[in-house]
Amino acid sequence: MTPLALTMGEPAGIGPDLILQLYADRRSLGLPVFAVYGHAGFLAARAKRLGLEIEVKAGAPEDAADVFESALPVIDIAGDVDDTPGDPDPNTAPVVVGAIAQAVEAVQSGLFAGVVTAPIHKAALYSAGFEYPGHTEFLAALCAEDDTIPLPVMMLAHDDLRTVPLTIHIPLAEVPGQITHELILATIGVIARDLSARFGIAKPRIGVAGLNPHAGEDGMIGTEEVETIVPALAKLRQEGIDVFGPLSADTLFYPPHWRNYDCVVAMYHDQALIPIKTVAFDAGVNVTLGLPIVRTSPDHGTAFSLAGTGKASPNSMLAAIRLADAIS
Repeated sequence: MTPLALTMGEPAGIGPDLILQLYADRRSLGLPVFAVYGHAGFLAARAKRLGLEIEVKAGAPEDAADVFESALPVIDIAGDVDDTPGDPDPNTAPVVVGAIAQAVEAVQSGLFAGVVTAPIHKAALYSAGFEYPGHTEFLAALCAEDDTIPLPVMMLAHDDLRTVPLTIHIPLAEVPGQITHELILATIGVIARDLSARFGIAKPRIGVAGLNPHAGEDGMIGTEEVETIVPALAKLRQEGIDVFGPLSADTLFYPPHWRNYDCVVAMYHDQALIPIKTVAFDAGVNVTLGLPIVRTSPDHGTAFSLAGTGKASPNSMLAAIRLADAIS
C-alpha cells in the first residue's frame, strides 16, 4: 500500500518524540509504512536523547516502503535545527513549514496516501513571518486549485464519536455574529460528503447543537436558533442530508445520545472540544475534512514540558496514523 507522510512538527515539542517512539514499536503495533518530512540530523539526535536505537535514513519519497523495515525513512529538509527540548527557536521555522509544504505536495502527486501532521508552535512560526492563522489554514492554502481555497472543516474523532466546531479560534463574544446560514450549509455539506466518501457512511446522521442554553427555548433564550440555525437545517434536509436539531448541548454529548449521530456539529470551539477531550483526552484525532487530501493530526499541542523525556503518551499520534491509513 502507498505509505503515509508524517511531518515532524515543532522540534522543541513532543511531536518528534512520539514519531520516534511509535517507529521503535512499529512491529508490535502493526503500523503502516510511513516516512517523515523533517530534519534527519535532528531526528537522529532526539532518538539518541530518548535512548532509542533507531537508524534514521535520509532518502527520496519513493524509497520509504523499502527502507521502513530497517530504518526510519526521512525526507530531509535542510536547515538549522538543534535538539533543544522545550525551547522553541524561530530559526527552525523554514524546516517546519517546508516539511508541511513538501509533504502535502508529495501526497497530491500520489507518492503518499495521506499526511499526518505533528503539532506546531505557531508563535515561533509567526515570528519568522508565517502568515496563516494556523496549521489547517496553511494546509487549505496549499491545496488551492485555480486560486480557489477549499473550506477546511476540523473534525475531532474518537472511535464512533465525532464532533465539529462550526466556529473555531475566535473570541466567544464574536461567535453569534459568525454563525450564518451560509456557513452552516457549507460546513455540513462538507461533513456529509466526506463521511460518505472517506468514512464509508452511506447516509450520515448529523446532529446539530444549539448555541444557547436549551437550544434557545424557541427564541426565549436567544434568537440564533430560530433565525439562523433552523432555516439552514431545513434547507439541508431539502437537499437530502439527514440533520437533526438544533439540540440542547447539555444533553447531546452524553455518549448514548451522541452515538445516535455519525457526527455532531457544535457552534463554537469549547462546545465541541470539551466533550471529545473528556472521553478521549489522549486518544482523540483531529481530521481535516474538505481537503482533496487525507490529513489527520493528534489532538494535542507541543507539550514542551514533556519534550525529550520519553514520558509523553503516543496514543493520539498512534490513533491519527491508524485513522489516516484507514480513510485513505
